[in-house]
Amino acid sequence: MNINVWDIMAPAFFECLILVGIHSYLGLHVLRRKVIFVDLALAQIAALGTTVGFLFGIMPGTTGAYWFSLFFTFIGAGVFSVIRFRHEKIPQEAVIGLAYAIAASVSILVIDKAPHGAEHIKEILTGSILWVKWSTIFKAAVVYSFVGLFHYIFRRQFILISENPEEAYKQGLSVKFWDFLFYVSFGIVITHSVGTAGVLLVFVFLVVPAITSMLITNVWWKQLVIGWVMGVIVSVVGLYISYVADLPSGPTVVTFYGFALLIVALTLYVARAKEKTGALLKLAAGVGVVIVVVAGFFLMGNYFNNSHEHQETQEENVAGTVKNNMKTNAPGSLDLLIEKYRKTNDEYEKINIATKILKINKVKGLNILLNQLEKSDLPFMREEIINRLRNATGKNFGYDSEKNSDENSVSLKKWKEWINSQM
Repeated sequence: MNINVWDIMAPAFFECLILVGIHSYLGLHVLRRKVIFVDLALAQIAALGTTVGFLFGIMPGTTGAYWFSLFFTFIGAGVFSVIRFRHEKIPQEAVIGLAYAIAASVSILVIDKAPHGAEHIKEILTGSILWVKWSTIFKAAVVYSFVGLFHYIFRRQFILISENPEEAYKQGLSVKFWDFLFYVSFGIVITHSVGTAGVLLVFVFLVVPAITSMLITNVWWKQLVIGWVMGVIVSVVGLYISYVADLPSGPTVVTFYGFALLIVALTLYVARAKEKTGALLKLAAGVGVVIVVVAGFFLMGNYFNNSHEHQETQEENVAGTVKNNMKTNAPGSLDLLIEKYRKTNDEYEKINIATKILKINKVKGLNILLNQLEKSDLPFMREEIINRLRNATGKNFGYDSEKNSDENSVSLKKWKEWINSQM
């Protein structure tokens, strides 16, 4: 079975497309309202809802987790609409930032009491967009379409409040009411987005296309088109880089978004400068400073690294020798890996160790991964394991990571039979 880049990346690509579609639009509102971190705050509040559900045994990605997340988001929407005043002494953004910090802190406190807490925190931040299912993409597309239609019907109220709230007050609009509707619709989008893309990617999808388009033009429809085009290009390139370089998809797309924004900003700076030569010289000077700083850190790193190497103990040298032996598949390396696997309690580390074992002894590694798959309680961990099994064998046998071992009994039986046939 030949697996190409499209087979793996197609779901993630289409998920990025629908995320770009709705978030680029909402980002224009967010920037005009000067509540830049409302997305991050609502995303974290939605994640807090998922975390609280996780504490009660409700797995991320399930219907129960969704409703926990949505309920918490509605509470956040209510708070953010209430705290807006016509003549405010404290900026709304300050309260939003405080809400984010509190939600993040409570999430850490809650998850500290739950099993596999570290894996869950990582999932919240980076998401699992690479493993998104077509059914999830379809549901998100339907929900986002309804939200988009709602905003189109009431576009006059939403745009007026975002662009000129004082005029909205003068016209007698209930700004708090329309704010509440805005944040509720915004929260519905965020609740869906965070589950697959994670907090960081959701924030970037919202802010970067909007910033880029607003740097170029002040016309709404042109800003939307620019944001959508940029989002599509960055998503394609970012996902491809993550595939080729074997990097996490979400963080890779986030990083490339930042790089694309920098390129656009520098290009506009030069293009709009009255003296092009002076602008280019300043740009070249800036690049030179960056190169000098990077080179300085590189030299400093090498200096301290060399000093550290001179102070290595005999025990560390022996450990290095063992590590080299492991890389060359020395006979003792398999036993060392198995012992390390038994000692660790971190599920993700177990998966990584099992993958290394697989490269030395395929059958043993497959059996260990399959055993880990049967024991795992977390859907995103099961998805990670089944992906590694699939990459190593080209097989799938219909395993569904959203279901437990009993519901996947037929698939697990086929996996065992196939692995035994390889012995």
